[in-house]
Amino acid sequence: MGRGRVQLKRIENKINRQVTFAKRRNGLLKKAYELSVLCDAEVALIIFSGRGKLYEFCSSSSMTKTLERYRSCSYGTQEASHLAADQNSYQEYIMLKAKVEVLQRTQRNLLGEDLENLGVKELDRHEHQLDASLKQIRSRKVQFMLDQVFDLQKKETLLLETNKALRRKVLYMPSKSSSCSIV
Repeated sequence: MGRGRVQLKRIENKINRQVTFAKRRNGLLKKAYELSVLCDAEVALIIFSGRGKLYEFCSSSSMTKTLERYRSCSYGTQEASHLAADQNSYQEYIMLKAKVEVLQRTQRNLLGEDLENLGVKELDRHEHQLDASLKQIRSRKVQFMLDQVFDLQKKETLLLETNKALRRKVLYMPSKSSSCSIV
């Protein structure tokens, strides 16, 4: 017994939508791989999630070569201006992707990972960057602690004044019996 037809509309529940996206994305990536292996086809698949995260699959050694091949086939009859704009967008994509990779590598390096391939100059640069970050963090921590001490001193002053006022109130309060003493 097969399942009924799924109504194609946006899934409103965020969790269900994310689960469906993950399952269908994995299925689509699997189908792309199977198509490339079984039929010896050159397959390139690019998926951007709702959050903007990139998922890609390429059966050949280079996504760039596959996309260039696609451009030459599909844009061959279009105007040159459209092609130039698309190439600029693609170049921007490549540049941003490279930038993300550099930032991710730098982040891993700053976390103490993948340090084997770094030279002395790069390690020194990371060390100075970490030192500067540490100074900023320590400065912020000291300022935070000083602010807390200042607030606590204010509270102490208020409590001392309240205590004095209560003592005065008790001292000048007429007592019901004359045998009571205040210490």
